[in-house]
Amino acid sequence: MSTYTHPEVLVETDWVAQHLNDKNLRIVESDEDILLYEVGHVPGAVKIDWHTDLQDQVVRDYVGKRAFDELLSSRGIANDTTVVFYGDKNNWWACYAFWVFKLFGHEKCLVMNGGRQKWIAENRPLSKDVPSYSRTKYAAKDRDDKTIRAFRDQVSQHVNAKKPLVDVRSPQEYSGELLHMPGYPQEGALRGGHIPGAKSIPWAKAVREDGTFKSADELKALYEPQGVTADKDVIAYCRIGERSSHTWFVLTYLLGFPNVRNYDGSWTEWGNLVGAPIEK
Repeated sequence: MSTYTHPEVLVETDWVAQHLNDKNLRIVESDEDILLYEVGHVPGAVKIDWHTDLQDQVVRDYVGKRAFDELLSSRGIANDTTVVFYGDKNNWWACYAFWVFKLFGHEKCLVMNGGRQKWIAENRPLSKDVPSYSRTKYAAKDRDDKTIRAFRDQVSQHVNAKKPLVDVRSPQEYSGELLHMPGYPQEGALRGGHIPGAKSIPWAKAVREDGTFKSADELKALYEPQGVTADKDVIAYCRIGERSSHTWFVLTYLLGFPNVRNYDGSWTEWGNLVGAPIEK
């Protein structure tokens, strides 16, 4: 039986419950539903909103170094703080926040396996108290947009080189039947379909019903038959980059792929690009 390549980045709910008062650790909740934190969160957790905290409000891009420094300082996160991410939707946004933290070079990042769903299912305590931590003097590294992030021109080159491209959206989005996930407003792109050559491997196949990640053997069986293997340069995409952050986390840390990038422009960009080819 195989094991995860980097099991140290994944912590269980039991572990988090035992470390709620660890001064060197900060728990971060990041959700799609931005109201959930106020309903109740893991005691001591701080909130990071994927849209208002991590994204520039004028340019479609992430915040710059100074804003990231300010964000983490305000949440009581220092450069050597261990950050544990969790959230709703099987940790989509937790993995997205994890990925953004890695763009800025934060070293000690963990994900709580099963996320908010598993914590609540186990009847663990929730708090409505918003904690206040002493400010830190966080100093991020310059944002690295080359190692784990892909832009549209790089995706075009990737397509032309016939390198592995993973579409992690639902099968209906991949086929072009839907422009967004089932049950969501069908908006965001003018065209339906997928980037030429992309393999359909929905993110949801990587998790169990309780929201935890499948075993290493199960994950290998999911990706390898599709030609997505550790020896290749892989790009993952979805609609706006959150579901593909989940897959990026799986490939990078659980399976140990050394070269995986997340195309955060994703289908919202590609599906609207003038002159960009698609397949259905």
